[in-house]
Amino acid sequence: MAEYTEKQGQYLAFIYYYTKVNGRPPAQADLQRYFQATPPSVHQMILTLEKRGFISRMPRQARSIRVLLLPEHLPPLI
Repeated sequence: MAEYTEKQGQYLAFIYYYTKVNGRPPAQADLQRYFQATPPSVHQMILTLEKRGFISRMPRQARSIRVLLLPEHLPPLI
């Protein structure tokens, strides 16, 4: 099972469910609105999740975040 903080888990769950519902990954602005966070803090979280191997992104491509964990390893979205 993946080892992530509670906040990281919420970001992962949001990205997963947003993609499932909308048919495309969230933009950073969507994450900012949902988590009421600043652009730098959202960007740092994305970098952290990518560095830890929880997500992948395509360089210079918008809405390219993909969760690499199985859905059953994600927490419920609060």
